[in-house]
Amino acid sequence: MTTSPLAYTLRTLIGSALTLYMLAILVRWTAPWLELDIHSRYLRWLPKITDPLINLMRRILPPAGPVDWGPISAVIAVWIVRLLLLQY
Repeated sequence: MTTSPLAYTLRTLIGSALTLYMLAILVRWTAPWLELDIHSRYLRWLPKITDPLINLMRRILPPAGPVDWGPISAVIAVWIVRLLLLQY
């Protein structure tokens, strides 16, 4: 089965955007350990794009003590959406 160049390009763009979003969530999650200032001029956009999904996951999941499952579950959710959207 062959796909059109437009469909291939669209699939590649969607896959790349979702992969970059997963990477942004991981950077947001590891920023305190990497000593990144996410409120600096250059990274101010990071919480704005990642916090809505992370906060939604925190509301959905029950509290688990000191472990914050919000970022981990957000990455897994985006990964599953990416798999479902890009399956052949």
